[in-house]
Amino acid sequence: MNKEKKDCYTNRELSWLSFNERVLDEAANARVPLAERLTFASIYQTNLDEFYMVRVGTLMTQMNSKEKIIENKTGMSSEEQVCAILKRTKELEAKKTEIYNRLMEELEPQGIHIINFNKLSSEEGKELEKYFDNQIAPFLSPMIIGKHHPFPFLNNKQLYAVVLLKTPKGKSRIGIVPCSNMVFKRLIEIPTRPGTYMLSEELILHFVSKLYVNNTIREKAIMRVTRNADIDETEIYDEDLDYRGVMEHLIKQRNRLAPVRVELSRKINDKAKMELSNYLEIGTDHFINVETPLDMSFVFQIQNRLSVKPELFYEKRQPRNSAAIDLKSSIISQVERKDVLLSYPFESMKPFIRLLEEAAVDDRVVSIKMTLYRVAERSKIIDALVDAAENGKEVVVLIELRARFDEGNNIEVSKRLEDAGCQILYGLNNYKVHSKLCLITRTDAVRNFSYITQIGTGNYNEKTATLYTDLSLMTANQAIGAEAARVFAALQKGETLKETTDLLVAPRCLQNKVIDLFDEQIQFAKEHKKGYIGIKINSLTDKVLIEKIIEASQAGVKIDLIVRGICCLRPKVPGLTDNVRVISIVGRFLEHSRIYIFGPVSRQKIYIASADFMTRNTLRRVEVATPIYNRRLKRRLWDMFKTMLQDDEKGREQDAEGIYHSRTINEEPLDSQEYFYEQAYANQRN
Repeated sequence: MNKEKKDCYTNRELSWLSFNERVLDEAANARVPLAERLTFASIYQTNLDEFYMVRVGTLMTQMNSKEKIIENKTGMSSEEQVCAILKRTKELEAKKTEIYNRLMEELEPQGIHIINFNKLSSEEGKELEKYFDNQIAPFLSPMIIGKHHPFPFLNNKQLYAVVLLKTPKGKSRIGIVPCSNMVFKRLIEIPTRPGTYMLSEELILHFVSKLYVNNTIREKAIMRVTRNADIDETEIYDEDLDYRGVMEHLIKQRNRLAPVRVELSRKINDKAKMELSNYLEIGTDHFINVETPLDMSFVFQIQNRLSVKPELFYEKRQPRNSAAIDLKSSIISQVERKDVLLSYPFESMKPFIRLLEEAAVDDRVVSIKMTLYRVAERSKIIDALVDAAENGKEVVVLIELRARFDEGNNIEVSKRLEDAGCQILYGLNNYKVHSKLCLITRTDAVRNFSYITQIGTGNYNEKTATLYTDLSLMTANQAIGAEAARVFAALQKGETLKETTDLLVAPRCLQNKVIDLFDEQIQFAKEHKKGYIGIKINSLTDKVLIEKIIEASQAGVKIDLIVRGICCLRPKVPGLTDNVRVISIVGRFLEHSRIYIFGPVSRQKIYIASADFMTRNTLRRVEVATPIYNRRLKRRLWDMFKTMLQDDEKGREQDAEGIYHSRTINEEPLDSQEYFYEQAYANQRN
């Protein structure tokens, strides 16, 4: 790669940390209601935990392999990336501490105080000591590490008090006290000060000497270990093994994988840190000092106590009934007359659920086929599939057991569906099935068949449909239905489609077809006609597609990218990405929809998709993108895309250095998510 083109790239992992910093920025945003800012602070931590468990875990596994793996865009080795991640994480910790302290200060006028022991009066201290003795100490299991007491296994993301002791014989020892306990409360209210709380781990740490009465406490801290979640799925490809049983075993195995990060609430001496490092088998450079609580989940308890103050929260919003569909009439009949597009969370998922419920009892429906990646724990969608199977319909469900962190729920769902008589598929050996595809097949009196197809950008999950922005197309277009039938036929045989006409279907028929669509715009630009590309995705890492974006920009094609998270491409680099604009929207709802737009309005091609522009999506998963043929729906999607480009409340624009900036476009700041909700409320069908 020449030096100039290398200037266009940002490392994937560092780009993700930049995204999470934008989440943290919302915790500091004074225009966000105070109680909601607490949520963003917690989301920042949850995101970072998962990042270390998955991405850092993968990199550390690569570091220990014989093969030296180099990242293909910035040329960084796995070790260099881990070092850069640790350095950046420690920098962000300082920012998080400042924001957290500011949040705590702003909570005080609202009657909420989180305090340390040194801010208590003598009498209050005595009361808390009694509380510790009676309500907490009996449930603690302190231990001292030694020849007869090996270092305990520390559970992933659980809190522990680590104590550096001097024994009566003058020897140095380490004491460990588990602090995560469902028996006692995390937030302990000070009896004399309503609304004033202490975290239980801080109370344990203060009185930890009472647990080690014959020893001298030299240093102490709260510790939290994050473990690798990169489980090895290769063994599930053995056809002689029970797929579901192996996945259950691997989930249990994940909880015992190697540490990737150790957080400490206070500094401890280097010798003790080295000793912990040896016990945990992780380098001391992976130890991170954290000046905020190591587990931020308690903020939701604070929010419960603030619930009587609605001004501290976002205005309540509920998904509206789409104006395009009448829930009191047959959904199938309405979809047969016109294509219907639902936009979550602004519009309700009810029409799709009703479609399934109607199909489950419709005498003309002979089969329902679906791909499931993540579903709600108590799902009406699953209920409808069960009803359909029990009513004698053929129900074929491909449920992806490898959906990370949802494996357990998916295993239970698969058992329930199987018990109801559904045919269960577990995906393909080498590809996760991430598509959002549902196919309903009907017959008439003379056995002619027809299709109703639903294709979406998000999971069949009623809960996330109220929290994530996603799109869902329901159509009676028979060409699309026939191609969806071919997708399912291939999946049922353990195969992937080699060619498609209407749909874009990864792994073989998406990246290459997107390149063809790019080339079409490049050719228009070369002929001095207007070329345009608009892409909304969650992540951009696929180098082949990035190279094509650079080529299109150099040809004069105007390119707008709305990329919520990872973006490995830098815009506005002279001579390379001059015509590329990159926007990231981080707001109240998680941006999750994927939209591909090619060409100006007069000759526009628009798709909605389950696939991001990541190699894992384009080449290593089964993904589906569908064209939008209805002019009304194309106009709607184009208007939505333009609105998001104009978002100067939650939208930030990336510069040529890879840094994101707030911007001012409108006289009154535009929050695209609030705008779409206002539209949904104005247009709702009662």
